[in-house]
Amino acid sequence: MSKRPLPLVSSKMPAGDAGAGGERLFAHGDAATTGRRVTQADKRGAQGGPGGRLNVSPSTRRGSRRMRLVRKAITHLLVVIVGLAMFLPFYWILSASVMTYEEVTAIPPKWMPSTPQWGNYGAVLRDPNVPLFKYFKNSFIVSTAVTAAVLLTSSLAGYALAKLKFPGRDAVFTFTLSTMMFPVFLFLIPVYYILKRFPLLGGNNLFGMGGTGALQSYVSLILPFVVSAWGIFLMRQFMMTIPDELIDAARIDGASDLGIFGRVMMPLVKPALATLAIFTFIGQWNYFLWPMIVTTSAPHLMTVPVGLRLMGTAYSTAVNMNKLLAATVLAIAPSVCVFLALQRYYIKGFVLSGFK
Repeated sequence: MSKRPLPLVSSKMPAGDAGAGGERLFAHGDAATTGRRVTQADKRGAQGGPGGRLNVSPSTRRGSRRMRLVRKAITHLLVVIVGLAMFLPFYWILSASVMTYEEVTAIPPKWMPSTPQWGNYGAVLRDPNVPLFKYFKNSFIVSTAVTAAVLLTSSLAGYALAKLKFPGRDAVFTFTLSTMMFPVFLFLIPVYYILKRFPLLGGNNLFGMGGTGALQSYVSLILPFVVSAWGIFLMRQFMMTIPDELIDAARIDGASDLGIFGRVMMPLVKPALATLAIFTFIGQWNYFLWPMIVTTSAPHLMTVPVGLRLMGTAYSTAVNMNKLLAATVLAIAPSVCVFLALQRYYIKGFVLSGFK
């Protein structure tokens, strides 16, 4: 069956004879000649009805485009203003870390040093009363170990809860989520006594008596954080988006569950792993409360946040305020480096998983 052609204005017809509706009919026919499907809006436009697109005058289109540009410019301007407001404290810390103490305490505040005092960083690093390198070493060991453990446990648990079928799977997932509702302060005292009664460590016997247990070692800083409920939730939700057909095909090829996890799932969840690694490393690097409790009796295990607190006491006078700011910049530098290194995967993980 042949299709009925759309009404076109004849090329022999003078433009003036087309009358008032000539332009609309020509536009209607132009849509058909270009192969584009004629929509109801085109028909309304051709008939001069409401909602038509083709009967919009050029001046109206220019006005709408101008309004969109104005709205976009205002939005970008607000984003820039908010971004600068958020960056301003960080900039002042960077700038004040190379100022003299007179410039740091000046009123009104100075935003640029007259002459950068780069020696502030050297003075902090060489101060024998503030073993900054030891704090960095402890924080690096603890943060790296916790991050690796969380990635392993969260990915394994997420894979089991997302792709394996076993009795009580939903109950386990619900219990995991419920643990996120309790404040961390409820677990401090029980975890402290569990580590203190840890058997066969720190002079304890088999029943956990006689010594300090795991308190005065890296175990006390790492072990309470090797499992993350939020990490399990993140990995489970991300793995739920991977089609089951990939796993079924791997099983048909003879792969075991561990092989599927290592060779099929792990390459596909790199963005989620990067996101989890960034949050875990930065959170652990900046964590203060638990390291302060544990390292009170073990100063050699102090991490950077606890060390900064001691620096705040040692550099409490305005004379040393610039040194304290220099130490603060050094303390946040590793977190910034980790974020910049994994930023590409971090953004991709948010886009693919839909988490915000």
